[in-house]
Amino acid sequence: MAGSGFLQTADRALQVLLAFTDDRPEWGVTELGRELGLDKSVVQRLLATLANRGFVLADPESRRYRLGPAVSQLARVAERSGALSLIARPVLAMLARETGESAVLNVAHGGSYRTVAAVDGRGPISYTAVVGHVMPGHAGSSGHALFAGLPAEEVRELFGPEPLARCTPSTPTSYAELAQRWQQVRETGVSISAGEFDANVGAVAVPVQLSGATVASMTLIGPAERVTGRTDDLTAALRGAATDLSRRLAPGAGPQAG
Repeated sequence: MAGSGFLQTADRALQVLLAFTDDRPEWGVTELGRELGLDKSVVQRLLATLANRGFVLADPESRRYRLGPAVSQLARVAERSGALSLIARPVLAMLARETGESAVLNVAHGGSYRTVAAVDGRGPISYTAVVGHVMPGHAGSSGHALFAGLPAEEVRELFGPEPLARCTPSTPTSYAELAQRWQQVRETGVSISAGEFDANVGAVAVPVQLSGATVASMTLIGPAERVTGRTDDLTAALRGAATDLSRRLAPGAGPQAG
């Protein structure tokens, strides 16, 4: 039946997309066919169709494929529907209990980032994040963790001309400053800032990844002096929580206990 053949093709296309993971963010046609048990010509046609729709991107030099912008677009739709915040909240609650600092999840919003879930810290002095609040992408650890992996040309399109808006004396206002900061983020996998968006606030952030793409940033926020004095333990806690959230977000993950 034609219908069953169409469903088989759709299922194979989904198999191709789900093969892209944090451990395997790139595939060549031959190795992907071998992994999925599909003929090379079938995989080539599927990848071409997915690339035409923006779900995968092909590197013309290496001829390898990685996930494309359409995947991030779907992640944003899921976020707007409330799915991301619903899944993230118990993870943030555990993180806030463990560290005592406010735990926040942010997603890209054009050239800015928006808070979609937050749990306040339990310390005598804590930072309260407001769900729905939008902040400039170049100011603060959350934005650095979100945007550090983007190509420079795309960043300029999102952020606009220099000088970038200065929120405090510590805010990066040039692309040269951002390039230096983001190189550190790419090398270490963590962003640490003090006073970039609010002069009294410090933050540590890590990217949350799904199938090799950054879909959010997870951040611990508190008084600048306190946060910058304990970045090692906050980073360790964040990495564990981000891994937990990535696992919960993965396709096929069942309901998780809070």
